[in-house]
Amino acid sequence: MRKYINRKTILAFVALFIVSASLYYTNTLAGKLAVEERKKVERLAGAIKTLNKPNSNQEETVLASYILTDNNSIPLIITQENGTVLDFKNIDTAQSTNTTNLVKEKLAEFKGMHPAIIADWGTGRNYIYYGETFLLTQLRYYPYVQIIIIFLFLAVVIFALSASYRSLQNQVWVGLSKETAHQLGTPLSSMEGWLELMREMDPSSEPAQEMQKDLDRLKLVADRFSKVGSEPKLEEQNLVPRLQEIVAYMQKRSPLKVTISLHVKEAEIPVNVSGPLFDWVMENLIRNALDAMEGKGAIDVTVTNHPQYVNIDVQDTGKGIPKYQVKKIFNPGFTTKKRGWGLGLSLSRRIIEKYHHSSIFVKNSEVGKGTTFRITLRR
Repeated sequence: MRKYINRKTILAFVALFIVSASLYYTNTLAGKLAVEERKKVERLAGAIKTLNKPNSNQEETVLASYILTDNNSIPLIITQENGTVLDFKNIDTAQSTNTTNLVKEKLAEFKGMHPAIIADWGTGRNYIYYGETFLLTQLRYYPYVQIIIIFLFLAVVIFALSASYRSLQNQVWVGLSKETAHQLGTPLSSMEGWLELMREMDPSSEPAQEMQKDLDRLKLVADRFSKVGSEPKLEEQNLVPRLQEIVAYMQKRSPLKVTISLHVKEAEIPVNVSGPLFDWVMENLIRNALDAMEGKGAIDVTVTNHPQYVNIDVQDTGKGIPKYQVKKIFNPGFTTKKRGWGLGLSLSRRIIEKYHHSSIFVKNSEVGKGTTFRITLRR
């Protein structure tokens, strides 16, 4: 269950509870207020009947008059049995040019809102139709206004949490990258000194030459990490030879049963990239593919050139990624390996999205068949 529960899920449940409780409580209050308003209209009907009685005493008449004058909020219309309007009250006719039509519209509206109160004042059966007070109307709409406010608040909170989380990610990325570059500096200098001694003893030493290649690669890696915290300079470069060099380098360091192939139709594809950082992303994707294949299989790097962008697909025949993990693989710290910090794909996304203003994502993945990552470089 942990993979489905996070801070956003908890916030959503809290918001749902608040909205449900608010709707229930507000509807309860609105129901009680509606009952009180109907009782008030019934009392009005009784007051009118009292005033029409010829033998009413003074106290009854005064009380009935007070009840009638006290109603200054509930809109109502009194009709005869045949539908003829006898009187209306608390209906704003000031803005209407045709009072008769307005009263008819309100009468139809009130009939749909509440059942009529039947009154017999000695002149035949009459009907009292009534609407709702402004307070009751506000109370009915209040929960929906509250829902909007709650969701706006949640949106702000989630945005703030996401921004805070991204800021923390950036600090972790930059800190780890610079610390890694710093830690690599000392042993690299020492290794370079030992290589010089080896070349002095045997200038044509093949091991020394190969070690120099790997030492240069380590220097390049350290340089890449040192640049993660700063804005790199993008330069127009031919993508094809860069990819050819990466594929050749990784093929030499791959198991014998793994083949790495580059598929590209053009000989020259100019794009604006930071060479060292882009190379690191490609090597990281190929290295992850090698780990997923466990010693045998194929990796295909396919380049598709378009006028506005270039697609680079890295497809492997490894174990694939489960669907529920696809959205998490770019999160810092997430890894399916027994060893590792889980920062490779996070750094790759940062390099491609923030520095190159492009995109990197999982194009498709199927467990047991393999995964395809796609980099889309915008021109």
